[in-house]
Amino acid sequence: MDLNLAIGIGLVLAGAVVTFAFMQWGLKNRRRKIMAEAREKGEVLLKEKVLQAKEHFLQLKTEHERAVQERNNKVAVAENRIKQKESALNQKNEELQRKNNELSAVKDNLNRQLEAVGQKQAELNKLHAKHIEQLETIAGLSAQEAKRQLVEDLKDEAKSEALSQIKDVINEAKLTANMEAKKIVIETLQRTATEHAVENTVSVFNLENEEIKGRIIGREGRNIRALEALTGVEIIIDDSPDAIILSGFDPVRREIARLSLHKLVTDGRIHPARIEEVVTKTQKQIEQEIMETGKRTCIDLGILNMSSELMRMIGKMKYRSSYGQNLLQHSRETANLCATMAAELGLNPKIAKRAGLLHDIGKVPDNEPDLPHAILGMKLAEKYKEHPDICNAIGAHHDEMEMNNLIAPIVQVCDAISGARPGARREVVEAYINRLNNLESLALSYPGVIKTYAIQAGRELRVIVGADKVSDNEACQLSLDLSKKIQEEMTYPGQIKITVIRETRAVNYAK
Repeated sequence: MDLNLAIGIGLVLAGAVVTFAFMQWGLKNRRRKIMAEAREKGEVLLKEKVLQAKEHFLQLKTEHERAVQERNNKVAVAENRIKQKESALNQKNEELQRKNNELSAVKDNLNRQLEAVGQKQAELNKLHAKHIEQLETIAGLSAQEAKRQLVEDLKDEAKSEALSQIKDVINEAKLTANMEAKKIVIETLQRTATEHAVENTVSVFNLENEEIKGRIIGREGRNIRALEALTGVEIIIDDSPDAIILSGFDPVRREIARLSLHKLVTDGRIHPARIEEVVTKTQKQIEQEIMETGKRTCIDLGILNMSSELMRMIGKMKYRSSYGQNLLQHSRETANLCATMAAELGLNPKIAKRAGLLHDIGKVPDNEPDLPHAILGMKLAEKYKEHPDICNAIGAHHDEMEMNNLIAPIVQVCDAISGARPGARREVVEAYINRLNNLESLALSYPGVIKTYAIQAGRELRVIVGADKVSDNEACQLSLDLSKKIQEEMTYPGQIKITVIRETRAVNYAK
């Protein structure tokens, strides 16, 4: 029994061994087959890659040959161009050499001429020295003594000129004082005058037709009397076609009368009761507009915390003019100038701008006390708690009180700039232009003068003279003569600087 079992087990083991051997043999065959297939595929891929590499190489070689050919062509073109430039340069060098030879010949000739001129100059020097000796013998003075005597004469003349200028300065100061007095008188007349310029005292109301005049007059003149009583303006109805003249020294009242007339004529109902109602409404409208103008002006200028009463007075400036210049526009311009000048001087531009805006506030008070407008403006500013520097600047801008801060002279200067600039006020532009024309014409009357320019608002006269007609000494003499003639024949503010320009220009062209 045990034997049979052992034999069975041996047979099973032998079968297993045979089966395993067969499996190993199959696996080896399969592996060899797979390796052979892989080797064949690898050879095929290798051949394809080699072919692709050869094609790429051939392509690169072709492109390289083409690039080399293009570069060779460019090099050939550049070589040809360089050869042409070399040829041109050779020609230019030959031409320059020829010109150098010609210049050398000219230079030699000039040297010979200079030597001859030197000899002549030496002879002239000898003659000059001889003449000086003869003059000294005749005059009985040496050259040094003559120079000393000339210097003494010039000193005397300079002293005389200085005394004359001092006298002129004194006369000018007197004239300026007289002009300032006239200005104060004119200012007083403007505030309380009985007659004045047309544009400051009269407004014209245009009508569509003549029939409306009768309705405005009313029965027995009751309408026009009511309108005059309520507005305080004289209404002149004459033969002027389609126009009514409103006359009065208060521009606000004239504006109220004009607007009231416009509303009445537009509405068509014109009788005393209606006139009173319209005038009352118009007065309220104008007051509101004045207040809005003052507020808008302060906002535009960046001025804050202004008293409402001062803002109302600023708004009233819109209806006031000074020598034909609108007072509000003048005050705004002065304020901006003050701020700019204060900033340049390192001062507070806000205080300067505020002082510039308020400097003429004394021209538009509600009542008319007997005070200069600068002092009145200062008192108004003090009343409404303005800064002390601002109050002093307002009161001192016409030298009616002493200045105690640096803002005051800035306001004074900027007020003069705004009021005295050409075109700012009536009767200034024409006189200004005439003075400039007279200055230029006076200088042109001298021989040798080519052009004249009056600049710096007529404070400087530049005179251009011909260098071939006027020498340096004659130019100095011309400047002196012009200054004297201007002093004798013209009237002008300040002083005028006369500059005589003499120049020589040498012009050549490089080809």
